[in-house]
Parts: sequence; C-alpha cells; structure tokens
Amino acid sequence: MTLTLSAVLLFGGAAAVALKFRSAKFGGALVIYLFGFFTASTSAAGPIRTLCASLAHSLSTIGH
Repeated sequence: MTLTLSAVLLFGGAAAVALKFRSAKFGGALVIYLFGFFTASTSAAGPIRTLCASLAHSLSTIGH
C-alpha cells in the first residue's frame, strides 16, 4: 500500500507538471498513462504495480 500511495503521489505530481508545461512528448504521456493505472482499479493495475515494484527493487540493488 505504501508503494502504491507513493507512486500515485509521484505520478500525480509529474502529470501535473507535464500538463502545466504542456509536454506532450513520450515521457509526459507515459507519466499520465501510469498515473491512470495506479489510480484506477482495473485488472491491468496489478501487473503494472508488480512491474514497477520489480523495477524499483532492481534500481535499489544497483551498486550494492
């Protein structure tokens, strides 16, 4: 739950910045897309959360 809440806040803030500066590039679109999955309770949200958790774990182990 903590990771989900943090991810929602992170992607929500990034989406707000992307919309404010009107960055309609791939990165901005990806942020808004991920924000939608984290806030929605669809069947696709579970695998995306698992993927993001795996990426976060992989990034945290780099350099150790």
